[in-house]
Amino acid sequence: MDMRDRLTLALKDAMKSKEADRLSTLRLINAAIKDKDIALRGTADEEGGVSDADVLGILGRMVKQRQESARAYEEGGRLELAEKELSEIKVIEDFLPRQLSPDEAEQAVETAIADAGAESIRDMGKVMAVLKAKYTGRMDFGKAGPMVKARLG
Repeated sequence: MDMRDRLTLALKDAMKSKEADRLSTLRLINAAIKDKDIALRGTADEEGGVSDADVLGILGRMVKQRQESARAYEEGGRLELAEKELSEIKVIEDFLPRQLSPDEAEQAVETAIADAGAESIRDMGKVMAVLKAKYTGRMDFGKAGPMVKARLG
């Protein structure tokens, strides 16, 4: 079952069980996917619309946005809004694969450097491309970048 089917099924279940918060978050996810579909119209990549890898990327960005918002709300003393953001993160993470542990991330970086044949910092883009191809949705690339830079630098 692809990501869209899983999301549609979860949306229907949330409607039937009257889970308003979960339903709201699932609708936000569907809206983001539809936005990406519309953005892809007329391009060469249009063949099937948004792929599962694209959906994982969208979900990853949504989690990161909510983490930043929750942090800002906590700093501003708006704990009820921070809690709402954190509950949305939990719903979104239901559709993401298990995140790599720090040790697994380091091993993935080492493997990607070897696979890309990287020898210097100039090859960082190649390494990041390998990581994104294999670990989209499972790795925080904001943290992976400095790890790659440290190994190649």
